[in-house]
Amino acid sequence: MKRLADLHVHTKYSDGSFSPEEAVRVASKEGLCCIAITDHDSVSGLDEAMSAGNRYSVEIIPGVEVSAEESGKEMHILGYCIDYRDPVFLGFLSKIRQDRIERLYKMVDALNGHGLNIDAEDIIKFTGGVSISRLHIAKYMEAKGLIPNWRVAFKKYIGDTKSCYVSNFRYTSKMVIDFIRKANGVPVIAHPVVNRLDSILPRLVKEGLEGIEVFHTEQVGLTAKRYEKFAIENSLIITGGSDCHGDAKGTSLIGKTSIPYSYVEALKNGSKNS
Repeated sequence: MKRLADLHVHTKYSDGSFSPEEAVRVASKEGLCCIAITDHDSVSGLDEAMSAGNRYSVEIIPGVEVSAEESGKEMHILGYCIDYRDPVFLGFLSKIRQDRIERLYKMVDALNGHGLNIDAEDIIKFTGGVSISRLHIAKYMEAKGLIPNWRVAFKKYIGDTKSCYVSNFRYTSKMVIDFIRKANGVPVIAHPVVNRLDSILPRLVKEGLEGIEVFHTEQVGLTAKRYEKFAIENSLIITGGSDCHGDAKGTSLIGKTSIPYSYVEALKNGSKNS
């Protein structure tokens, strides 16, 4: 039986709906032997995931998805096999989560300028104080009946090019890559097609990027082949995953985009050289 892995899974500690244990249980049900928990700017769910992994016989790769920004362009860099107890790295993630709160207030001000009457403190309570993302804002707006569904928030207000979008992350790609490497992790660019990063990929490689997410829910067919070719040409580690958010974006995607375990072995070998 082919061993498969999903290296991009979110939990309730960022903008997913599953607890870490639920994510592991679903992964086991889907026949996966390995997943990576990659919450946005948070590693709070990793201990619970590790414990659940032991019970369900699912290997857990400790990961994180870190936000970076340059010239108004937001990008996400995955850190795999990280020392998630490293105090310096934890302090770094804490600062980014504070950036997210500052961005929340700015976005709420912009949304209220459209007459939506939203309170930032209510959103913080609504999320339970986790790493706050735009999806949380959108789901809050949906829950309050301000929009018919969360996708409308992105299409009309807070998508990358919309009037209420605010980019407020202070760390560049180079800084994020360096922090991940210092925590003994492997820095991998997440879903480059989603953030339209093709033009800067060569520069990221020069900055120390070690891998690229080739396989993703929104990167299939010729697109995935193009990134696979880039990875091979630049000696990058190839990763892939569903980018599952539980049922926060609809049905669970765990296992819907998976990769052979041989890629996990290459990733773990790469971590030894970081």
